[in-house]
Amino acid sequence: MSEKVKVEISKEVYEKAVKLAEEAGFPSVEALIEFLIEEASESTEGEEISKEDEEKIKERLRDLGYI
Repeated sequence: MSEKVKVEISKEVYEKAVKLAEEAGFPSVEALIEFLIEEASESTEGEEISKEDEEKIKERLRDLGYI
């Protein structure tokens, strides 16, 4: 098993993640986050992200409270 690290997010974002994880059938928020990050990294592996897509990603991260 891989080494784990702690990530802090706002309570509001965490509560949204709990609801999303439950609705999607994930056993935990951590499992959902790991899945999403793995999927995102696989789908963009070896590809350049356009400036437009980069801005969309940044906007979404801001909406989620990460930046």
